[in-house]
Parts: sequence; C-alpha cells; structure tokens
Amino acid sequence: MPITKSAKKALRGSKKKRVFNLRKKNKMQSVIKEYKKLVSAKKTDEAKKLIPELQKAIDKAKKKGIIKKNTAARRKSHLVKLTIKL
Repeated sequence: MPITKSAKKALRGSKKKRVFNLRKKNKMQSVIKEYKKLVSAKKTDEAKKLIPELQKAIDKAKKKGIIKKNTAARRKSHLVKLTIKL
C-alpha cells in the first residue's frame, strides 16, 4: 500500500483510469467478437454494416492510449480483409 500522500492520490487516480480503460477495451473486444461471428456465419451484409462501428471502437481505444497506433491500424486492416475474402 502507498505510504506518502501523493502515492495515495496516484493510486486513486489509477483506479479510476482502470475502470475507463477496461470499459473501452471491453467495448472494442465485444464489437470485434460480434463481427467475427457474423463473418464466420457468412453474413457479409450484416458484417459490412458493422464495419464503421468496429473502426470507431478501435479508434477510440487508440485515442485513449489503450492500444497503440500501429496495433489499431493492423487490427482494422485484418478485420476488413476477412469480409473481402468472402
């Protein structure tokens, strides 16, 4: 446990940030999971409609620093390629 006053304050802040980060990360992962489920079921029309929401979730996670810039670009690229292959 933190001892100094500033360390206690930093711990409180990091707990709050953790909640926001997990929320963004879980939103991104759930959209990706839903998208992959549609692609595997060969429902291309529905999957194509989900692409903007997918990219938005990934971009928001990138903006908040949850994932890095290149990771976001790679994920978007790989996921869109799944639809093209069908």
